Amino acid sequence: MNAATGSEAPLPGHPVPAAEGTDRDGTDVPRPALVRYALGSAGMGVYVTVPGLLLLYFLTDTLGVAPWLAGLALLVPKAVDIVLHPFVGSLSDRERARRGNRLRLLAAGCALAPAFVALFAVPAPVADRPWAAALWVAGWFVVANALFAAYQVPYLSTPTDMTVGYHGRTRVLSFRMVVLTVGILVGGALAPLLAGEGDSVARYAVMALVLGAFTLAFQIVGVGGVRDLLPTAPRTHPESPAPTAHGSALAQVRDVLRANPSFRVLVLAYLLVSTTTHLVLAGLPYYARHELGRPGFTTVLMAAFVAPALLTTPLWFRLSRSWGKQRCLLLCQAFFAAGALGLAAGDSAGIVVPVLCTLILGVCFAGLQLFPFSMVPDTVRSAGSEEIRRTGAYTGVWTATESTGAAAGPYLYSAALGLGGYAAARAGEEVTQTGAAHTAILLGFTLLPALLMAAALAVQSRYRLDARITRTTGH
Repeated sequence: MNAATGSEAPLPGHPVPAAEGTDRDGTDVPRPALVRYALGSAGMGVYVTVPGLLLLYFLTDTLGVAPWLAGLALLVPKAVDIVLHPFVGSLSDRERARRGNRLRLLAAGCALAPAFVALFAVPAPVADRPWAAALWVAGWFVVANALFAAYQVPYLSTPTDMTVGYHGRTRVLSFRMVVLTVGILVGGALAPLLAGEGDSVARYAVMALVLGAFTLAFQIVGVGGVRDLLPTAPRTHPESPAPTAHGSALAQVRDVLRANPSFRVLVLAYLLVSTTTHLVLAGLPYYARHELGRPGFTTVLMAAFVAPALLTTPLWFRLSRSWGKQRCLLLCQAFFAAGALGLAAGDSAGIVVPVLCTLILGVCFAGLQLFPFSMVPDTVRSAGSEEIRRTGAYTGVWTATESTGAAAGPYLYSAALGLGGYAAARAGEEVTQTGAAHTAILLGFTLLPALLMAAALAVQSRYRLDARITRTTGH
């Protein structure tokens, strides 16, 4: 988008879109195609939720892996994503320039389900050795993350590839957010029920098989939705060269962040947000079992964390039309920090207080997902046609940021457990935790995420692009 005129810069081989104010709401986007596109997020919701919710707990309380090693088993594979996602993003840009779409990578990502199953289906000889079990999980986590990147990066490039305006991008992503919430709810509610209380590897494998089939089905639907929203459009202007990679994947990250200050601020703030939300996911089973004394309550808390987004996402979208995305996002970050502190009460004030605080987190979580993702296309479009041509590289950096947060959150929580002397256990074993371990479980789940989200709020307050766009469009 040109900041002076409010118009969208054209992509190679595509017609010049209308001005930003002409299609502000994206109302000419066919609803059936938009729904099919959004349905692809259901499978993504399962994958971003289940490993974050259960994998650390699976390692420490079923496979007997020490917290520090379990944290490393989750952190190291995600470190690979820092290089992998920008590479996939640049690859998707070249695919679009040569073939007119990003569908080939998207289809390759549909192989995620078998890797997801292998992640939890640890063979008995491996499961008997904590070090071997940690290596098994880490290895398959790398494979699964690579396949997820192949799907996620081109999928999330779609709103930027579309020629809709400021509010139109939020509308497209609000559809996605509602369906993503359903996927998160399905994964977050069913996974603990199917896995039980971590009493056997076999139950985790059955859980992964059921949810893997769910993921595959909706990924395939999402491929069709992307195809409908962005019909293949081969390049018709030879003078517009295909994007080329400039150096390594890490150089791509550096170049994209250097070229776009607004994107740089958004990335740093979202890194802290993603770290916080994934820390909360990782801590839920421990909090439910050791602080509330209700191991089966993980499903209830997960539902309370996710379900509000089904109702509040449309409300957040409407509120953003009046307030703008930035103000709404800052509000979500502030209330999330307050809700996390409220969870420190545990069950001393009754079970209602933790549930209400979790509901507050859930209302905020909807905005924490909707607004940053809809602001990414704003930052790319505002940077001009040269940056738009490497949309995939931007998306790769963004998804790498999300993936880094998904690793950092559980790792920070595992570090807190390790400092508190939390004792790991094999399936079926009963271990009594020390007072220091209980303190680590509680503070790691409440004070630590509150501090991280407060830091995200401080960084996000430096974002200025939203105010410039709303002044230009008159909203």
